[in-house]
Amino acid sequence: MSWHPLYRSSKFRHVYGKAANKDKCYDCVPITLSVHDNHFCAVNPHFIAVVTECAGGGAFLVIPIHQTGKLDPHYPKICGHKGNVLDIKWNPFNDFVIASCSEDATVKIWDIPKHFLTRNITSPNKELLGHTRRVGLIEWHPTASNILFSSGYDYKIMIWNLDTEKPVLSNPVKILDIHKDVILSMSFNTDGSLLATACRDRNIRLIDPRAGLVLQEASYKSHRVNKVLFLGSMGKLLSTGTSRWNNRQIALWDQNDLSVPLTEEDLDGSSGILFPFYDSDTHMLYIVGKGDGNIRYYEISPEKPYLNYLMEYRSPLPQKGIGIMPKRGLEVSACEIFRFYKLIPTKNLVQPISMIVPRRSESYQEDIYPLTTGAQPALTAQEWLHGVNKGPLLVSLRPGSGAVNSLPQFVEPEPFLKATAPSQSQDWGGRIPLDKRQKQSEVQDSRNQLNVEETWLKKEQMRLSNGFDIFECPPPKTENELLQMFYRQQEEIRRLRELVNQRDIQIKQLDLELKNICKEVGMC
Repeated sequence: MSWHPLYRSSKFRHVYGKAANKDKCYDCVPITLSVHDNHFCAVNPHFIAVVTECAGGGAFLVIPIHQTGKLDPHYPKICGHKGNVLDIKWNPFNDFVIASCSEDATVKIWDIPKHFLTRNITSPNKELLGHTRRVGLIEWHPTASNILFSSGYDYKIMIWNLDTEKPVLSNPVKILDIHKDVILSMSFNTDGSLLATACRDRNIRLIDPRAGLVLQEASYKSHRVNKVLFLGSMGKLLSTGTSRWNNRQIALWDQNDLSVPLTEEDLDGSSGILFPFYDSDTHMLYIVGKGDGNIRYYEISPEKPYLNYLMEYRSPLPQKGIGIMPKRGLEVSACEIFRFYKLIPTKNLVQPISMIVPRRSESYQEDIYPLTTGAQPALTAQEWLHGVNKGPLLVSLRPGSGAVNSLPQFVEPEPFLKATAPSQSQDWGGRIPLDKRQKQSEVQDSRNQLNVEETWLKKEQMRLSNGFDIFECPPPKTENELLQMFYRQQEEIRRLRELVNQRDIQIKQLDLELKNICKEVGMC
């Protein structure tokens, strides 16, 4: 039999990593020296937060995302913890709220001012007191607002409801005391109804967080797990760890059967921990090694062989931690599908790395940007606590588009004729027939809708890509940035021309309908 190679058709086969230029990096950032296995970096479209090294307690920096270049050595810090900061996470539904946990066994919630920091912030908005030992991990709920999970070295996971005015919370709404050792990783499924954890006892647990029950548990001896991750809505889990021979390894699991992994793959013999990141929009998996300079990326398929290796980004500079930008903060005009922020402690540098799909066209590529998770919660804290499950609200990344679930509300139609002519009142006996009133009401509805759409258009004209106001964008510094801004403006002009043409057609149709109705009623 002749051998035929198996070729896969994929639009992400040629994705490549592009490191930012020096002027686009964050220089002179005193990155923490902690040996804790965490990301130490959190990013949103407005700020980048980095855990820093300081004396007399723990602190982290919050830098505006566009403030690149050298950092002032006296730049203000967030420094309210008494011990080293171990983890930081931005609120997914509020870009100006960040949570931090520390060796002082506390979790603190901070409000970040919208303007530049002018002084150190030492007083948190809320303080969560419940753990008896240091807190190593925190995670926000993916769809419910103001729900925070924390896990500590007391082997407990605590669920906090922050939807309260109290500045100090000491009673979590739920305590999950089901682990026998330190929790190394936590991950939610798409709607937040399930929680997967990796524990130092080498077991993976699938938990119902509201009931506090372990639904599945994996105790596979050949795979010592460090990190675990839900792969979106594919019904699978991915874990990173080491094999029996201490090779770094990744394993894929069916979330309904954790007895044996679907597949395993040994990577190398290095000792640094592996951080997994999954993009549910493109079904791409990124593996980042602590102490490495490379980033491996795969494409996940629902059928065998499941893991399809694509390529590897290589760099001689090792990373201590990593942060990722949410999809709503990416540069869609450059076909950017993922962005890392790499912490390089040897140079006190934070370097952005963009994963780009090579395309010739500068227009919006809808096939690589499906609807993605937005910045609005799908549930309130009380709804989730009472058992309601709902997937995330989705938005389009097309420049100028808004949330698909937040459409403008049209006002109620007013009476079409507030005062009628005497001849009309006499012709119809002071009343208008029902069919005439329905036609007039339809015209008025169309008028009201047109007025609201015109107001919506005026608001949209002030917006640029990814929700940034045009006056908040910094001026271009390089020729490449100038070209990108030019292409974005051209795309915006084309889109606005199409909208204007549609409005002109609607106006002509409404004028024609109005004339016809006026003739039928006898007004003209």
